[in-house]
Amino acid sequence: MSLIENIVSSVTTREPQGTIHVVDRSPLNWLYITYNTVEELVRTGEKGHIVPAAMKSYRWVDDRTLEIKLRENKFRDGEPITVEIVKRSFEEMMRWKSPHPPGTQFNQYEGTRCEIIDEETVHIISPKPDGMTLGKLRAMHVMNTRFWEGPSFGYKRNGSGEGHW
Repeated sequence: MSLIENIVSSVTTREPQGTIHVVDRSPLNWLYITYNTVEELVRTGEKGHIVPAAMKSYRWVDDRTLEIKLRENKFRDGEPITVEIVKRSFEEMMRWKSPHPPGTQFNQYEGTRCEIIDEETVHIISPKPDGMTLGKLRAMHVMNTRFWEGPSFGYKRNGSGEGHW
């Protein structure tokens, strides 16, 4: 193998390492960084409809319970996206008065909870019927363990993930 083939082989087969630090003075930098570094259960398709992203499917069990089945997927650092990670992200976001800078319309009802059903299924259970549950998940970011143990929207620094943008 030539020296160049050796270099290309070692670069393309290595696991990701280190941390990327992004500096962007734009007031919208949180948006660009967020949408390029986190996962979401749903996204918006080109016609504006909610489409599965980190989940492979969903169904309404009853008028208060949304069942979500996860697809086999990983974060960019290689950590699998698991039901435990989804539950933690949901619970962290429920701590906020306003989980998304554009406003409280993205809030799940107080008392909404996430329950793990099996290794690929969670239920989002609302205390009352909420036809917007699925759409509100668009504002719920699913973060890896490294995020929650590290910067986590400023929880360690500010005691909250809110109001610092």
